[in-house]
Amino acid sequence: MLHKVVLAVILFIGGVLGYLFMPELIMTLPFDDIPAWVAHEVTGALIGAVILFMSLYWFADNIVGLIRYVEESLMKHPVTDLFFGTMGLFIGLALAFLITVALMSMEIPVVSSILPILLTLFFGYIGFRIGLQKRDELMALLPLGRGASKKKAGEDESAAEETKEPKLKLLDTSVIIDGRIADICQTGFIEGTLLIPEFVLEELQHIADSSDVLKRNRGRRGLDILNKIQKELDVNVEIYEGDFDDIQEVDSKLVKLAKLLDGFVVTNDFNLNKVCDLQGVAVLNINDLANAVKPVVLPGEEMAVQIIKDGKEQNQGIAYLDDGTMIVVEEGKSHIGSTIDVVVTSVLQTSAGRMIFAKPKAVVKAQ
Repeated sequence: MLHKVVLAVILFIGGVLGYLFMPELIMTLPFDDIPAWVAHEVTGALIGAVILFMSLYWFADNIVGLIRYVEESLMKHPVTDLFFGTMGLFIGLALAFLITVALMSMEIPVVSSILPILLTLFFGYIGFRIGLQKRDELMALLPLGRGASKKKAGEDESAAEETKEPKLKLLDTSVIIDGRIADICQTGFIEGTLLIPEFVLEELQHIADSSDVLKRNRGRRGLDILNKIQKELDVNVEIYEGDFDDIQEVDSKLVKLAKLLDGFVVTNDFNLNKVCDLQGVAVLNINDLANAVKPVVLPGEEMAVQIIKDGKEQNQGIAYLDDGTMIVVEEGKSHIGSTIDVVVTSVLQTSAGRMIFAKPKAVVKAQ
């Protein structure tokens, strides 16, 4: 989209320049009987637009890259820095204009033509730098800034330090569909702002509109979870409307946005977790949190479990804790459907989760 906008701007500028200067340039050509329509302003606008378009077409990608670089650089700076820097820029340009008016009256070729350009660049840069560097002093001149300064002066040095705001939490599609993020927000363990990029919402809507019943239900569940978080929970939720047209994958867009905003990616996607780790992006993995809060079980502990089904090996029975942890009970096949006391023999931590091995208490005593 940005590439097309740049090309349209190039056409417009070329048309304006052609409209203003092309007729006069055509009349200076060493040709007799130049038709009036050739030297017309409209013809000049068309010629100028074509010439500038053909000249800069191959540099359009470089122009787009420059615009994106400037955009990313500006997004990294606080709003106060940009505000006072812009204020200083305008003041510098105003001073340069006043000096230029005085120089123009001198009617000296070099002084009245080249020097105003240099002064404009110099004062504009100096004004921007002064506004940026002196923002704290300028804020103190404002009523709100003076009140804040007086309040800080009466506080202890430790209390005067500015507390950092919690980083933004960027939700990906998988963690929204999972739904546990709503329960975590309800408990108050997540602070700060939840940021939902618009391209994630578009992916959710695409899943909700799928012809596959399972995908459609998952997408609708994700949209319901977002409505619950936004309307029922005391959590600040914002929608990021920007996009990265040069990136196709939603996960790649999410990682780049997290790097720009210096935020956390909240996910339960193992692959996205690894990509974030490789690119230095902070991650909050819901699965890691779920594993961390599971109760610790040590070998030798006793517990009462209900044997649900038989295991893969002979005479094994399978039971589950309330958090879904699987318990493999040796000699437990004969107790399927019954609740028995078991003794933990070992605990195995795998990439898929935790697995507990146990034996019936009666068997352990007999041994």
